[in-house]
Amino acid sequence: MLSALLIICSCLSVRSSGKPMFPETEKSPAFWNDRAQETLKEALNTQVLNKNTAKNLILFLGDGMGVPTVTAARILKGQLNGQSGEEYQLEMDKFPFVSLSKTYNTDAQVPDSAGTATAYLCGVKANEGTVGVSAAAVRSQCNTTKGNEVTSILKWAKDAGKSVGIVTTTRINHATPSAAYAHSVDRDWYSDNEMPSEALQAGCKDIARQLFENIPNIDVIMGGGRKYMFPKNMSDVDYPGVAKYNGVRNDGRNLVQEWIDRMKDQGGHYVWNKQQLLSLNPKKTNYLLGLFGPVDLPYDLERNADSDPSLTQMVEVAIRVLQNNPNGFYLLVEGGRIDHGHHEGKAKQALYEAVEMDRAIGRAGFLTTTHDTLTVVTADHSHVFTFGGYTRRGNTIFGLAPMVSDVDQKPFTSILYGNGPGYKLVGGARENVSTVDFAENNYKAQSAVPLTSETHGGEDVAVFSKGPLAHLLHGVREQNFIPHVMAYAACIGQNRKHCVSGGTAALRPVFSSMAAVLTVTLLLC
Repeated sequence: MLSALLIICSCLSVRSSGKPMFPETEKSPAFWNDRAQETLKEALNTQVLNKNTAKNLILFLGDGMGVPTVTAARILKGQLNGQSGEEYQLEMDKFPFVSLSKTYNTDAQVPDSAGTATAYLCGVKANEGTVGVSAAAVRSQCNTTKGNEVTSILKWAKDAGKSVGIVTTTRINHATPSAAYAHSVDRDWYSDNEMPSEALQAGCKDIARQLFENIPNIDVIMGGGRKYMFPKNMSDVDYPGVAKYNGVRNDGRNLVQEWIDRMKDQGGHYVWNKQQLLSLNPKKTNYLLGLFGPVDLPYDLERNADSDPSLTQMVEVAIRVLQNNPNGFYLLVEGGRIDHGHHEGKAKQALYEAVEMDRAIGRAGFLTTTHDTLTVVTADHSHVFTFGGYTRRGNTIFGLAPMVSDVDQKPFTSILYGNGPGYKLVGGARENVSTVDFAENNYKAQSAVPLTSETHGGEDVAVFSKGPLAHLLHGVREQNFIPHVMAYAACIGQNRKHCVSGGTAALRPVFSSMAAVLTVTLLLC
């Protein structure tokens, strides 16, 4: 109780001292007026729309990165850079166009990551728990797969002659990446070990197998999930004595070795640690398979900087390899462990994951140009994560609210969850957070309802876009609209009527105008 009173008194003393918690320049109306005028100039510049054809397409997917997570990550990144945080700009904040995406699944008001991935990758809304199949497929019922498969924008790009890649911080056969290549009525069928015998007998394939068989020549694959690729009980290369990381495949196949054998004469390279990844020459790498963990990759806060690549490092290598193709590329990047942090109630882990993904967005922007690269940043869904409590300007995002509850007279952190594992009673009452280290990396923020795993949120998520035809992503739209816009911008997929053979999408109106002028000229002559 004493420590709580000290915290509260210190907050009150700052407030009563009259000392501003913000820069002196912000007291002047001129500061805000000048800033607004500069922003207005930037807004006016966006009226000159980029109607080029997108040679390259990049989709950054922050799994579980709802708007509150974006805002909190902005504050955190600003504070990590020595600022108060609120005024900071994330890389995604700098994108000129922002819209909202409706995330519901066909059978769920609050969605899961599988049905949503099918929407923003395949252009079709689907049932929760299913990937790469339409809503006519029923979860876990193998016999509803055939005839209900839907293809993804990654396949559309590959069919159009572009290079394609997937980079994720989760296992490569997790919900988000699997919708890019698999057709599965159950997102949990990671390998044949997780599948019921009836499904195997009926001819359904596990997701790991589909990664290598459905689209055989995916140019870049990076993430985790090694154990799903190797025969049962085969030791993991990085954890040789840990049984839980051994291979799990019952069919005896070594999918990694099969890939190596197939690609060894085609400029293919398999890597499983940071040193191997960064030692590659991207110019001499045609195909890349990088599996950096037996399951998911470690949280960025727990990553071994010597052996585990960061998301930013993976993205840079991926882009440099994909840029070898003069026809351009499609790249899916998932910051997948934002979601895991939230599910575990570990807001600090989730927000640091979001900050790392933003760094990767910045790196991708440095390596490409908006002239020919359409970049989209979005989330599949939100979480019941929030922060509030009338915190003062510059308050650490992981700090306490400047008050105690007027019900139980105890302090509380600004960050809270609607439900999750952070619910805890001590002596029949809410835990006093001043008695614990709430700034610790794995601290579980308090929640209103006790659950083993915190749940997704159902509100709309933001869609940030820049590059050719990025302005088409505007307003409030269904989530499945996203790949249709990206495909249209790149002249791939089903809608290519606006494209000029051998030219750009933007040239057709120009040619039409020139034709009209020539016609009028001939008539006048």
